[in-house]
Amino acid sequence: MIHAIGGSEGIAIGKAFVLPNWEWELPEQKIEALDLAHEFERLYEGVKQSKSEIHQMKHELDETVGREEVSIFDAHLAILDDPVFMNEIQGIIQRQYKAAAVAVKEAIDHFVTMFDLLDDEYMKERALDIKDVGNRLLKHLLGAPEISLPSDNQPFVLVARELTPSQLIHLKPDVVLGIVTMIGSASSHSAIMARAFGIPLVMGVEGKLERPIVTGDLLILDGGAGTLAVMPNAETVGRYTELRRQHLEAKERLQDLVKVPAVTPDGSRLALAANISSTKELDAALSRGAAGVGLFRTEFLYMDRSRFPTEEEQFEVYRAAAERLGGAALTIRTLDIGGDKQLDYYDMPEENNPFLGYRAIRFSLDRRDLFKTQLRAILRAAVFGDIRVMYPLITSIEEVRAAGALLAEAQRELEAEGIPCKGGLPTGAMIEVPAAVVISDLLADEVSFLSIGTNDLVQFTLAVDRMNDQINHLYEPYHPAVLRMLRSVAEAAGRKGIPVSVCGEMAGDVRAIPIWIGLGIQTLSMSVQAILPVKAAMLRTNAIACRQLVEELFALRSAAEIKERLERFHAEAAIQDGSVHPGMR
Repeated sequence: MIHAIGGSEGIAIGKAFVLPNWEWELPEQKIEALDLAHEFERLYEGVKQSKSEIHQMKHELDETVGREEVSIFDAHLAILDDPVFMNEIQGIIQRQYKAAAVAVKEAIDHFVTMFDLLDDEYMKERALDIKDVGNRLLKHLLGAPEISLPSDNQPFVLVARELTPSQLIHLKPDVVLGIVTMIGSASSHSAIMARAFGIPLVMGVEGKLERPIVTGDLLILDGGAGTLAVMPNAETVGRYTELRRQHLEAKERLQDLVKVPAVTPDGSRLALAANISSTKELDAALSRGAAGVGLFRTEFLYMDRSRFPTEEEQFEVYRAAAERLGGAALTIRTLDIGGDKQLDYYDMPEENNPFLGYRAIRFSLDRRDLFKTQLRAILRAAVFGDIRVMYPLITSIEEVRAAGALLAEAQRELEAEGIPCKGGLPTGAMIEVPAAVVISDLLADEVSFLSIGTNDLVQFTLAVDRMNDQINHLYEPYHPAVLRMLRSVAEAAGRKGIPVSVCGEMAGDVRAIPIWIGLGIQTLSMSVQAILPVKAAMLRTNAIACRQLVEELFALRSAAEIKERLERFHAEAAIQDGSVHPGMR
């Protein structure tokens, strides 16, 4: 069994179809000075055709997946509009008298090589985007056909060195049983797309294979565990066939829990809310029984355009979300831009450590004109529902007070203008850095609620860049230091009498349920897909036992010991379970 990277959960068993490696080899092709205009014309026509195709793919995706997946193709359009990329191509044509196709290939190679040399996983993934866009442009310039998949509708496991979003969009989930790629990371655009389509994906198997996979090889992959078996024996096939059957049946049973209250057998409640990036994701969230939205990532509203959104545009989006929720809570995180989230139309400063730099609340308080526009839109939309405001990456009392003062100023302006708005909105601080944990008792005096963003909190507590392949194994949410951070925040909020929510990846991790119940967390906000599995675990979990377990966990000395104890706790709960909703038996 090969151990690699799990990109999208699920078990797939089937024969491999190996996608040919799409690498263009173009001969040196010089042109005459008189042909320059013709080559530029060919280039511009190729760009036009490429943009048309990308817009068509966006349209196809728009009705089926969320904002995050669609925004991938906005990034591709931005590359074709990027003056640096296009100037590089035009310069090669004009100065070196090379054909448009050769110039595009050289520009792709230049930027891909440059980004691959950077010790930054995000930039390496952007290199794949440039290759994807450049290959699309080359296809039009060369009149080359698309690489085709099997046309007989026989299910297969797709194997490729790497897979681009443009290739993924054309896959049929009912035919493509699973995907295996030689390279890639769980944060890549391909992984995001595979998860959206529900296709199991295992990545990063390069260097781990005894021989290359060939078309027709029988494969078993487990996208949750990140494992792959090539030409497995009959015993392994039988075992995974049974595991796959159990996995699919469990998913079907979970649908029975949609309308079941998220209450433990001894009466403890925990609100299970959704993380969303657009209003289009609300239907999926509500169909899985989400108790409102615990995190509306507003940055995607800013990224899907060529300029900052107006107050009216933002108001319409927030109002639509509030109305669709029908009175359930909508927690709007103010603009969390910077780090790995950039705006194509706004030049952020170059920084050595962007995750520690000009981002989130720091950007908003520096650009108060933009921040106030967003706050005005939120205040107006609050007339139509239960809206709360949440400030990201808070590190000081001063930041909370400055944000609150601007919120009050925005409200006074709206009232003076006679525009309907709702004041007194609950405000919250995101606890994402150790500094916020240490002063969480002070922050609790300033806000209505605290929300723990576990992704950044784990990263900053352990000083581990989870995008760095060399050290991401050190990114450990169950590290004793992280658990102590969580307890500190919960206890500080409890003393001040304000609620605490959790909105990072740990919120959707079933293993952590007894921790949240034991610490007295009130709300978990997670990906839509995690809501029902988490609810199922809640329904068989005793709150009194959770509080006892938490005390045990804080006496343990390693993440391995903590995870082993949590797994044992869940196993014991499953054995004792005889009274939960019949859909979980």
